[in-house]
Amino acid sequence: MRPLQSIPKEDTFIHKRLRHDLIKSLREKKGITDERVLAAIDAIPRHFFLDPAFERMAYEDRAFPITAGQTISQPFTVAYQTQLLEINKYDKVLEIGTGSAYQACVLGEMGVSLYTIERQKALYDFVGKFFFLSRYPNIKRFYGDGFAGLPTYAPFDKIIITCGAPFIPPKLIEQLKPGGIMIIPVGEDEKQKMIRVTKDKDGKIFQQEMGDFSFVPMLQGRNG
Repeated sequence: MRPLQSIPKEDTFIHKRLRHDLIKSLREKKGITDERVLAAIDAIPRHFFLDPAFERMAYEDRAFPITAGQTISQPFTVAYQTQLLEINKYDKVLEIGTGSAYQACVLGEMGVSLYTIERQKALYDFVGKFFFLSRYPNIKRFYGDGFAGLPTYAPFDKIIITCGAPFIPPKLIEQLKPGGIMIIPVGEDEKQKMIRVTKDKDGKIFQQEMGDFSFVPMLQGRNG
């Protein structure tokens, strides 16, 4: 686990230029069309979320290891999942798998009311001391089991799962509002299918496959 004092706190011209190049690639080469998503990614210094050893590579479109055997997803994956959510400002959003909090901050930058769950206690505690989160009072963090969701705070307009689930958890379906959208990678192998789940006004569920991705596995319970 990286020492807190080693977290970069400067966002230099070089970092901003690298972010600009990343945004250009996401738009022109990767097909991300939601300018609000791109603006949010452009506003967040990704190198703040990584070990200093990776600082020069922070704006490459790749995943990196973080604490507790987890990863920070590649920028395209973050942008793609966020775009599929069709975010509106003030949406009430549930995130399963806080991880480094990078995805959480992208959603926070877009003005949602975010509820995010992390099952790894070491990671939950570490992120709680991360100075950059103070920028987003609209992010509420919880230590718990993502399969259970947060029934006390349900229903949610949108739900995003940032780990590979073996199946779509029924409790999360229950916590999705009619008219809501859930984005979840599903599969028990190294590759998962990104599934876009929608619930109509009558509670009927529809699923659409949106491509192959690779995530760390979504596990039940808490690890603390």
